[in-house]
Amino acid sequence: MSDETLVEARNLSKSFVLGQGLLSRGRIVQAVRDVSLGIAESEIVGLVGESGCGKSTFGRTLLRLIEPTSGEIHFSGRDITKLSQRELRPLRRRMQMVFQDPFSSLDPRMTVGALVGEALRIHRMCPTRREERQRVVELLEQVGLSGDCLDRFPHEFSGGQRQRVGIARALAVEPRFIVCDEPLSALDVSIQAQIVNLLLDLQDRYGVAYLFISHDLDLVRFVSHRIAVMYLGRVVEVGEVKSVTERAVHPYTRALLGSIPIPDPGQRRSRVVLPGDVPNPSDPPAGCALHPRCRRKIPGLCDQQTPPLVELGDRHRHSVACFNPCDS
Repeated sequence: MSDETLVEARNLSKSFVLGQGLLSRGRIVQAVRDVSLGIAESEIVGLVGESGCGKSTFGRTLLRLIEPTSGEIHFSGRDITKLSQRELRPLRRRMQMVFQDPFSSLDPRMTVGALVGEALRIHRMCPTRREERQRVVELLEQVGLSGDCLDRFPHEFSGGQRQRVGIARALAVEPRFIVCDEPLSALDVSIQAQIVNLLLDLQDRYGVAYLFISHDLDLVRFVSHRIAVMYLGRVVEVGEVKSVTERAVHPYTRALLGSIPIPDPGQRRSRVVLPGDVPNPSDPPAGCALHPRCRRKIPGLCDQQTPPLVELGDRHRHSVACFNPCDS
């Protein structure tokens, strides 16, 4: 893994307007709020948090599948935020995505050969149809499928096989960065391990960098080099896996870690329990978004100011956004 930053979000935000009509201005939902996060060459960064916290929106915005409201996106040192779609097209080869739902992310009217080969045609990577077909067969075999699948349609495959097709499609253009948006959530547990091993094997073979999005912290700490924890659109803690999982200091991160099941029923551990529910993203609380549920909040500070993500002096590559962290 290189220390050179490949992809970087700088103060990235994304808002949506819901319920807008002729007689209604609608309400603004801040899905991603002022997120700064860098991913190095060949690095796997896991992004975790509850459902609805903005993880998928951040991943799609990072690839400009969704346009950001504010902030910057840098890829290989180049600011791609303001590039036109025409200017962005050559970079699309280097940035790909594996979608959450293998059932809806594949066009049911196209064969597997056409789905995987489409990007090869768009980017003119194969001079002839014969070479394209041969390349598609190689890609399918790399993800554990047979070349005989070329002329079959997505509905003829199982969920795990469809996800493999999605991975082959992402790999077709030889990307340097792939966003994996909860690639296992729609699969059976017996298939999940196969897909995880496949992704890790491909990462080891080609050195591709991943943003691995999941709500499963136990899975993320297994596959990642670093972990970023998101709550209500903000990254509240980020650091190397061992640092975050063994020495987490943000109350929300500790609550997530405490929710991981322990296989030994006799083992006991201290848990951080957050009372109440996640606030409405269309009406987030002032200050730290966690303060209505946090037992360590400082009145007059946490409910008025947003804590910045700051580097912890006694931990290697570990940052936290909290005025009163758990180990203070």
